[in-house]
Amino acid sequence: MRKASILLICIWILASCNSVSKEERQLADNILHNDNFTQVKEKAQALVKGGFSAGDGYGEIWIRDFNTFMDLALDVNDKALIREKLLIFFDFQGEDGNIIDGYIPKEKITPGGYDYIYSDLNPKFAAHKNTVETDQESSLIQAIYKYVTKTGDTGILSQKIANVSVVDRLEDALEFLITKRYNDKYGLLYGATTADWGDVQPETRKGVIITDSTHYAIDIYDNAMFVIALKNFIDLVPEKADKWKAVLGRIEKNIRKYLWDEKDMKFHPHIYLNGSPFPAGFNEDQIFYMGGTSVAIEAGLLNKKEVKISLDKMIANKNKVGAATIGLSLYPAYPDGFFKHPILTKAYTYQNGGDWTWFGGRMIQQLVKYGFVKEAYEQVLPFTDRVIKNNGFYEWYTIKNQPMGSSSYRGSAGVLYKAVVMLENWADGLQ
Repeated sequence: MRKASILLICIWILASCNSVSKEERQLADNILHNDNFTQVKEKAQALVKGGFSAGDGYGEIWIRDFNTFMDLALDVNDKALIREKLLIFFDFQGEDGNIIDGYIPKEKITPGGYDYIYSDLNPKFAAHKNTVETDQESSLIQAIYKYVTKTGDTGILSQKIANVSVVDRLEDALEFLITKRYNDKYGLLYGATTADWGDVQPETRKGVIITDSTHYAIDIYDNAMFVIALKNFIDLVPEKADKWKAVLGRIEKNIRKYLWDEKDMKFHPHIYLNGSPFPAGFNEDQIFYMGGTSVAIEAGLLNKKEVKISLDKMIANKNKVGAATIGLSLYPAYPDGFFKHPILTKAYTYQNGGDWTWFGGRMIQQLVKYGFVKEAYEQVLPFTDRVIKNNGFYEWYTIKNQPMGSSSYRGSAGVLYKAVVMLENWADGLQ
């Protein structure tokens, strides 16, 4: 009898530990019966089937965008087509290992646009590189990792372009970053000054090419993207792990040492290497970089407590300014006139405080991953609601929730689709 009682108690304890609360079951039911989620997924699949440019108004396939809708692209397209599109980036890889931003068929070139790059390896296309940003190399490595993980096609790594394998070209891209974009003093990557994850510097109207007026800076977005890329490369090529694990450890340590503000529990916007482009007396450290913080969380640079604190700050920030979602790129915005490019010169426009599903969706994904499912569901609703209301995946929104830019922005579709799928997978797991 005594043994039987003990057994019953053990069974009861195990059942209690594995029990699902009423609140969790209700949350799961809400997720699985949200009609907007179904419509958003269907719209995202239709948009990305056969299309790989950033969106309407963009002729190029950009790697920073393509990377963020890679999973969705593979769900609705033949993997051979995705493989082909990815390999073209290597046709334009620089001798120093650098990776282009994007490529476009020659006949679609816009006169007076980018300073185009051409390659005998693929004469049908022209490419360009935005030199103020430092995320192209990391984005391609992440995209290849997602492709291999989802398809199992490890053969792409041994594919040769001009007698150099893809795996060696990926390592060349990493080498470019640590030889051409690495600051020895801080042990971190640098680029030009931009608004968080943005690709426009403040000093010039065009804003996308490094010039003599460029102010070099270290920020969280570039370095978090690098951390993700290093982890991906190590997983793809374990035989090269020792070298790159040492680099990864150094980058992670220095991010926490120099970029993370332990007192304010946020990332410093910039560490300047040759002075700030902004007026003396301007307190840039008041700005919370919401997009870069989301990517830092994806990179595993914050613990669960810090993730929750960051989320609370994001919600508070978007409420203060009246924005609809935690896709708000940064808060407070840079004052009017701080950026010369006309699309950023006003506060709360475009990358200077616009509301972007492209990054907010990534934060939703991380909330699910870190176990904040209730919060993820609450915060994803305004994203999905506006897709249905405006019948499209717009590039960005104003703080009054007005759609702006491309109405078929595939990056927005990709990250929101994945966020919804992650929520549904969690809910399915409770059934």
